[in-house]
Amino acid sequence: MIIVIKNRVYLKKNFHQKISNQMKKMNLMLLLCAIAAITFAFRPIQKKVGEGTNIGDKAPELVFNNPEGKAIPLSTLKGKIVLIDFWASWCGPCRKENPFVVNAYNKYKNEKFEKADGFTIYSVSLDGNPAAWKKAIQDDNLSWAYHVSDFGGWNSEAARLYHIISIPGNFLLNAEGIIVGKNLRGAQLDAALDRLKEKNQKPQESK
Repeated sequence: MIIVIKNRVYLKKNFHQKISNQMKKMNLMLLLCAIAAITFAFRPIQKKVGEGTNIGDKAPELVFNNPEGKAIPLSTLKGKIVLIDFWASWCGPCRKENPFVVNAYNKYKNEKFEKADGFTIYSVSLDGNPAAWKKAIQDDNLSWAYHVSDFGGWNSEAARLYHIISIPGNFLLNAEGIIVGKNLRGAQLDAALDRLKEKNQKPQESK
């Protein structure tokens, strides 16, 4: 009996020891889970930016031909501040706005922007006549390299993607291709570009 009792006690001790070890393991696992949960809760959430045409959206990709017939993807300009400018040779208000756009290009193309390599313009024409389009580019001194059109007029694929129902219209993109401004005219465009310029620039000495 004594042996049996001792044997049962011995087994009971083993049982308790086994349970104790399992409890320790469980407590350790719970502690690790709690630490992981706290770490995840305080980790900054990185929101994925979706494509769209509102401020804060990633600008939809555009790939259309330039006057020489070469396809120019908008995405190749990533790293620059970009103005997507919708216009047409037959659009009177567009032609009147062009001098302001030209002035902004000449003023800011070599400026230092924060996290961006300069400023350029991606002009999207709603023309249907290639000859008229090319002539207007020359006549209005639109000297930047990125002019595209699919000659679809108001049915242009670019106009559909960007929900264009009137021109002139434009979208200002930062270096990551995120829309930071829309339908900026004249001094509004200059002010928006000034806000994107590199901070703490040293003033240039006048000669």
